[in-house]
Amino acid sequence: MRRSLPLIAATICLSLSLTACGSGSFFGSASGATPNGTLVIWADEKRAEALRPFADAFAAAHGAKAEIVAVTENQQERFVEASKAGTGPDVMIGAHDWIGNLVLNGYIDPVLVLDNKMEDYLDVARRAVMYNGEFYGIPYAVESLVLFRNTALVPDAPATFDDLVATGEELRKAGKVSQAVGYTVSQADGKSGDTYHMYPLFSSAGGYLFGDDGRGNPNPADLGVGHPSSVAAMEKIASLGEKGKGVLRRSYTSDSTAAAFTSGKTPFLVSGPWRLADVRAAGTKYAVSPVPGFEGNGPARSFVGVQSFFVASKGAHKELAQKFVLSTLGSVELADALYKAEPRMPALKEALAHARAADPDLAAFEQAAKTGVPLPSLPQMSAVWGPFNALLYSAVKGDPVEPAVATADRAIRAQLPK
Repeated sequence: MRRSLPLIAATICLSLSLTACGSGSFFGSASGATPNGTLVIWADEKRAEALRPFADAFAAAHGAKAEIVAVTENQQERFVEASKAGTGPDVMIGAHDWIGNLVLNGYIDPVLVLDNKMEDYLDVARRAVMYNGEFYGIPYAVESLVLFRNTALVPDAPATFDDLVATGEELRKAGKVSQAVGYTVSQADGKSGDTYHMYPLFSSAGGYLFGDDGRGNPNPADLGVGHPSSVAAMEKIASLGEKGKGVLRRSYTSDSTAAAFTSGKTPFLVSGPWRLADVRAAGTKYAVSPVPGFEGNGPARSFVGVQSFFVASKGAHKELAQKFVLSTLGSVELADALYKAEPRMPALKEALAHARAADPDLAAFEQAAKTGVPLPSLPQMSAVWGPFNALLYSAVKGDPVEPAVATADRAIRAQLPK
């Protein structure tokens, strides 16, 4: 997920066998004489414990041991570094938009899963983990942006983003709030825009980053940043910025907008499932709905992120890793356990039905995901983030849009493969 949150420089090593994690080396793995060795799985803190009994049972059934290393920051970079050194894991949890880069550099293998088995997953999750016609991951969680609404201030969901702005401004002028909408504009440092959060507005106004290849996949040959429709979309965003209506400001970061919402300073918050716990803990009366689009324009299509399990191509136990991914990671029981460990919308349809019955908020997240678009996993996307973040920042600041778009377009094209 692309959130503007401070990084915590820490790593935690959890062993699923009786063998303790080796000290001194972050990438060290457990040792021990077992027929099939030790299956090393990289996860994060919250999911590591949920994986424990499942990995333990699988390992015991295959005459092996299982070790989980919880990596809490820079997961993709650390994975690449370890893979190069031959000390990487056999299985890794990660975001689906890493796939293009990892495949291009030969760090993950296709998952040997049958197409009909993938029908058990949400369509957006299935599409997200497919690359070049092959499945490169087993999806387990889906996340997208939604609109949190303070129902004590706004009983009904706004039909359009224009209605949302008008309602927020009315409440601000009446002195009931100090901020019309909590919408993340900038990264945590306040010095660069946030493409992930701003994409719903950009897409609603007709902008696009990459075109469609005719099969529902992004087309790297069709960069849309400099297209006239994208210029018009950026003009629309600028009209809400600091020299327009002033409802979008560069000082609005993920943390500051969430704090404004939970303290009652704004009636709306555009964010993801990672803010549910904060909103609930604050005792705010709230409802969740998809982010609305602009009046007379298209829907606001959020980027959809899909957390997945990958099989490392440089792993020491590739056959065992494939068996683990196919036999264990697709189970409803594990999907339920992962959801309980951290409530992100399950990608497995049956697990989603279980979670939906327990949490009515999931219906809104599901609706947002259905209308959203998988975050592009193209390697070319790495060229987009920096220039486009700068473009958004500039537009909200109030700089002339057309030259800023042209600058971003040139910067992106200069980084794309020739």
